[in-house]
Amino acid sequence: MQFDYIIVGGGSAGSVLANRLSARSTNKVLVCEAGQDTPHGKVPPEILNSYPGKAYLDQRFHWTELKVTTQVVSHNNPEENRPPLRKYEQARVLGGGSSINGQLANRGAPTDFNEWEERGAKGWGWDAVLPYFKKVERDMDFDGPYHGNEGRIPVRRIFPDLWNGYSKAAAQALSHAGYEYLPDQNGEFKEGYFPITSSNAYERRVSAAIGYLDPGTRLRKNLTISTHTQVTKLLFDGQTCVGVKAVVEGKETEFRGNEVILSSGAIHSPAHLLRAGIGPAMHLKDVGITVLANVAGVGQRLMDHPSIAVAAFIHPDARVNDYTGRHALVGMRYSSGVEGVPMGDMFALPIAKSSWHAVGEQIASWIIFVNKTYSETGQVRLATASWRDEPTVEFNLLSDKRDLDRLTQGFRKIANLYEDPAMKAVASNVFPASYSDKVRQVGLVNKKNELLTGMMAKLLDGPSALRAILIKKFIMEGYTIEQMMTDDDAIEEFVRKAAVGVWHASCTCRMGTDEDPMAVTDNEGRVRGVDGLRVVDASIFPVVPCANTNFPTLMAAEKISDAILSKQ
Repeated sequence: MQFDYIIVGGGSAGSVLANRLSARSTNKVLVCEAGQDTPHGKVPPEILNSYPGKAYLDQRFHWTELKVTTQVVSHNNPEENRPPLRKYEQARVLGGGSSINGQLANRGAPTDFNEWEERGAKGWGWDAVLPYFKKVERDMDFDGPYHGNEGRIPVRRIFPDLWNGYSKAAAQALSHAGYEYLPDQNGEFKEGYFPITSSNAYERRVSAAIGYLDPGTRLRKNLTISTHTQVTKLLFDGQTCVGVKAVVEGKETEFRGNEVILSSGAIHSPAHLLRAGIGPAMHLKDVGITVLANVAGVGQRLMDHPSIAVAAFIHPDARVNDYTGRHALVGMRYSSGVEGVPMGDMFALPIAKSSWHAVGEQIASWIIFVNKTYSETGQVRLATASWRDEPTVEFNLLSDKRDLDRLTQGFRKIANLYEDPAMKAVASNVFPASYSDKVRQVGLVNKKNELLTGMMAKLLDGPSALRAILIKKFIMEGYTIEQMMTDDDAIEEFVRKAAVGVWHASCTCRMGTDEDPMAVTDNEGRVRGVDGLRVVDASIFPVVPCANTNFPTLMAAEKISDAILSKQ
């Protein structure tokens, strides 16, 4: 079968591209998505839910075999033990990350995109990308120069009068600490706290697939959406990509196209390139792959936002209320004050519900992440040449000491907020939280965990002395809040071990100029060294912005769609 465009991955970027490119009736477009479909009227309720915890932890929607390292890997000392592998909840479903993420719809700072341009992504400065952010959204609360009202993705906020008790207490503590209330997180990039902007309408998630692959779009005769379709190989005629091999419902097939667009995310897009022989020549030879194009930057400089959490038991009357299932209603940007680091380099998010189960409803937390990270030494490499094997992924989250220092500082800053009278009135038993294997296991969506957490929850709501014992024995990971506040060595050890990303993998196929030896793509996503092949997803970001990556990814796909159509 012959197509004009073959899109590999039906996530956030792939959904946008499918909609925009097929809007021109002369374009024949194919989307290949490895996961399941989410058609109108049949979207799994876990995905539609305002609370993302079930979708996020449901293995039906994941690349279940993908595991990563987050701690820094030393390649200079082969005798040193590698850090532990951790499961990574990479979406495998139509809509991609937008189908399972926390639904946060923030954009990042204008300085982020000006830095993109400075790093070689010409035409991607703030003034150039703002129209595409506006094109993505239908803002249900605000109008004006920063907002769109005709986009495919509705965004809205829940304002303070409807917040649950924990969120209200967090806001009061921030106000007492001198932070400004900002009604509109995406209006101006300033320090302060604000209602979280969410890609949600009427208490239902609106993923990229729901917004862009709506029933009207699906009726287009020139658009084919092939789910349960795993691309296994890029096909080339010389240096030109001419199609893909794929396994569709267990059956091998080929699709031919005038152009192939990789939209598989910052882990799997570079893996596709590497298997095709596009990447660092030495690595390709090591895994037995013939070099098609020596592009040194493929899979390099993987980035994410390092994060840590401070958790607490939340009193019954302060838990998630009946108005909304959302766990995150308020967020804050603040500045660390570290020399040379821009304003708003840190982000904190009070979470009123830590998981889908009964115990998760009782444990609240503050998640602190480094908004402006400098750790750029992560990488994606192939373990073998086989498409059946997941790549080796090393995030190296705290490879830059500025990130370690600010995360440590941020932990103590937020822990001190729990001492505010407003927070003390709604939360107790404060402890350092870790997204450990134990937490992951209990978080798996199954009947066993539902029963176990139900019994545990009844005990936690009992006498305070019993609660303290249970939290220490079954929930904490061996560190106390007292240690974190007084022992510099202990908190550094904890942060290094416990820090995780926030599922904002980016930058492994970076845009850049011809003069940049680490640039993989040009400013329209075209892959260097070959023809007929683009990458359009978070992997092309020159640096991860100070934001959740979903809306920047949607913006990038809108912008490159326009660039493609303008040349037809």
